[in-house]
Amino acid sequence: MFLARITGSVISTQKVESMVGQKLLVVEPLRVSEKDQTELVGTGRSFIAVDTVGAGEGEVVLIVQGSSARFTPETKPLPVDCAIIGIIDSVHVKAKKIFDSKGEERS
Repeated sequence: MFLARITGSVISTQKVESMVGQKLLVVEPLRVSEKDQTELVGTGRSFIAVDTVGAGEGEVVLIVQGSSARFTPETKPLPVDCAIIGIIDSVHVKAKKIFDSKGEERS
């Protein structure tokens, strides 16, 4: 599992039938900053993920990749290898809050 920030969406009018109606989002994986472990920073990579939880642009989400992306009832029949499975409320590292969905980046 990985943390990621939603940076955009993908519209595809031509696709396999099983993907019709699926919301596709662009996500950038995040990591804890190596410098001081006080914030989440982007990795500079992007992936397309199918949304199973109703996430939106700018939110920090939990993603899974590979065969794990097909382990939910919604994604089992889909040809996907990246899925959003949760929306993150907060992240704590070494008992310190480094992300809060309410807008507090550090505490």
